[in-house]
Amino acid sequence: MRNLLNRLYDFSLAAPLAVLLAFTVASAPAANAASPDGFEDLAQNLLPTVVNVSTTAKAPQMARKDLPPLPELPPGSPFEDFFKDFYDQYKNNQPPADEKVSALGSGFVVDATNGYIVTNNHVIKDADEIKVILHDNTTLEATLVGTDEKTDIAVLKVKPAKPLVAVQWGDSDQAKVGSWILAIGNPFGLGGTVTAGIVSARQRDINAGPYDDFIQTDASINRGNSGGPMFNMRGEVVGVNTAIFSPSGGSVGIGFAIPSNIAKGVVEQLVKYGKTKRGWLGVRIQEVTPEIADSLGLDRAKGALVSSLTEKSPAEAAGVKPGDVILTFDGREVDSVHKLPRMVAESEVGKTATLTLWRKGETKTVTVNLGQLETAEESGILKTGAKEEDKAPDGPATDLESLGLSLGVLTDKARATYGLPKALRGVLITAVKKGGRAAEKGLSPGDVIAEVDQADVATPADVIQKVEAAEKAGHSTVLFFVGRKEDMRFVALKLKGK
Repeated sequence: MRNLLNRLYDFSLAAPLAVLLAFTVASAPAANAASPDGFEDLAQNLLPTVVNVSTTAKAPQMARKDLPPLPELPPGSPFEDFFKDFYDQYKNNQPPADEKVSALGSGFVVDATNGYIVTNNHVIKDADEIKVILHDNTTLEATLVGTDEKTDIAVLKVKPAKPLVAVQWGDSDQAKVGSWILAIGNPFGLGGTVTAGIVSARQRDINAGPYDDFIQTDASINRGNSGGPMFNMRGEVVGVNTAIFSPSGGSVGIGFAIPSNIAKGVVEQLVKYGKTKRGWLGVRIQEVTPEIADSLGLDRAKGALVSSLTEKSPAEAAGVKPGDVILTFDGREVDSVHKLPRMVAESEVGKTATLTLWRKGETKTVTVNLGQLETAEESGILKTGAKEEDKAPDGPATDLESLGLSLGVLTDKARATYGLPKALRGVLITAVKKGGRAAEKGLSPGDVIAEVDQADVATPADVIQKVEAAEKAGHSTVLFFVGRKEDMRFVALKLKGK
């Protein structure tokens, strides 16, 4: 899917068709009882708020390694001229050092007085020069105020000779599935283009960043629409058009926009600080599946399961532990794992927040003083794990056939083979049966079982005993706490016959 998700770039160096087609209003979806009578007045009022963003950057220079010497060939050989022509052409085919590439995108005015304009980060990334073209074709030089790669938002600033027309932010949470929307941008360099559609889905995660919560629409969005606004029927911005799902690069009716309730806060921070300042809790979390909820005694799958904590993090200082399920954050329900990162990030740095936790069958409340995410990243506290190895170390193994696992002792050789940290303790998974229950949950050789049903295990016999005890107690699942490199996670496996 990742290969089909396209950022909405347009690398046209010129737009001669703009003379023929300044504004194109796309046909609205088929009329029905809930259809508006038309979009004419709304579109005319909103078009002046939308701008074209044009960037230029130096073309990337291809690294050319020295060729090996020309092979020695017999005089008169038919290959002599062939190799000579090839070598000459290769060495002389260097791209000009001053060659530049251009890109087109869209943006919209959020502050008419100070000249602030919002667009996508990927539209202006690595640009040497940024220009903004207004609705009346006035071209202005733009300066970059700040960017945020995590949400793909950027803020520009221009100094217009006459007043601009700014948008009004709307509440993206009120954009329900089926709500009508307008998307305005500058696809293919044609000029201002308006398309209409509906909200197709909410809370889409397309693996674009840690705060994915996209609005999906069937309105036609094409290359060059990046950074353009998505409006509701009151003329308020409820989204920033960012990506499309397409096998061809053109619109197939699946477009994605950053919700305004995310974009607005990021824009405010970029204007105020030139960068973002996000709250930081310091936990790695995972989804609470129905199987995990059953293992933990929760009435339903909800919350965010803490798989591990960052050392010296606010969560660790507050007493949060692996295995806790965060049910509420600062009085707001965490009904899915995707909501917690956004809630924390949108909170003020240094704020004291209250967490409601589910821990071993009971609720518990703790308070935490939030840190700053950017500071933690810059200090190197947050690290990513290395690639996992497939080769299993030699040594005896104990089979746990019901779950499709082979278990072994966690030796120094195993630690070296899999790159396991010294602090990790437990039982090594030496083999996983293809098609077995463990394989279905993504377990693999080199994983370490640290706990079974929230009790420490040190030997393969410990694991087998805990699994058999869960079966005798009539449990439908058994909960493993598994380490892989630096990462820890909970995995719920269905028991035999369940």
